[in-house]
Amino acid sequence: MNVLIVGATGTLGRQVARQAIDAGHTVTCLVRNPSKAAFLSEWGAHLKIGNLCKPETLPPALEEIDAVIDCATVRPNSSYSVKEVDWDGKIALINAARSAEVKQFIFFSILRSKEFPNVPLMNFKFHIEQYLQQAQMPYTIFKLCGFMQGLISQYAIPVLEEQPVWVSTPPTPIAYINSIDAARFAIHALGRDSAMQKVFPLAGPKSWKPREVIQLCEKLSNEKAKITTMPIGVLRVARRVTQFFQWTWNIADRLAFTEVLASGKPMAAKMDRVYAALDIDPQGVDTLESYLLEYFERMLKKLREQNYGKDKEKKKLPTF
Repeated sequence: MNVLIVGATGTLGRQVARQAIDAGHTVTCLVRNPSKAAFLSEWGAHLKIGNLCKPETLPPALEEIDAVIDCATVRPNSSYSVKEVDWDGKIALINAARSAEVKQFIFFSILRSKEFPNVPLMNFKFHIEQYLQQAQMPYTIFKLCGFMQGLISQYAIPVLEEQPVWVSTPPTPIAYINSIDAARFAIHALGRDSAMQKVFPLAGPKSWKPREVIQLCEKLSNEKAKITTMPIGVLRVARRVTQFFQWTWNIADRLAFTEVLASGKPMAAKMDRVYAALDIDPQGVDTLESYLLEYFERMLKKLREQNYGKDKEKKKLPTF
């Protein structure tokens, strides 16, 4: 199939591009900056310059495209707002794809998006789901829980570097999935009748509370975490402050997402129906234990090679 991938330079999008190419699809990636997407060309993808926030750039990218896989979302440091990317941009993309008569539109949403109308990203995701379902175009929607990759900067690195690890209360169990596996589900859905007009959850094998993830990091790194608890009330105040200034609106929208992480209700789902529909072996889906084990083994090997242990002991010596 001729596949257009939007958001191909992101955590999920690059995995989708890599696997789509490996599966033999002809891949085109919509990119704003070709120089930052050169690795996609090296993999074998075609690059089309375009921008979700500039609707006139979308029709040329959709010429002769059979399927669209939309992995894009606003980034924290973006000059665009959540609304511009995750609402206006997505509406423009869906409309352009419908006009181009694409055979399938794959969209990544978030589990429980309907439950948080006051969280901008969740609210836009939910309404895009509805818009896509009414667009009279073949679609597949995946509702994500969370990526394992995000836990590296959130927990693993602070534990290794003896920096504070921040957790919010109350804790929400999350069934994290490896972005590589999430990409595999999307590629398996391409052109598959059992995936058309379907909404699938996308969750890992097990739910994890923040302190359980931290304990796993401690065990694998042989380090003790410095845990700092951040009450949800403090984060709400921080969000109200950042809403006062236009240049911190994206930060405010991101802080709003803490309402989801501190809801206490699990971000998890049963995946049996999804495995069957997409012909995926659940035994091949990565677990958080194996993912973090691989990360810590790789990092600790590098640290040993750099005499990290000796330097660490020196740091602990008293100074006079």
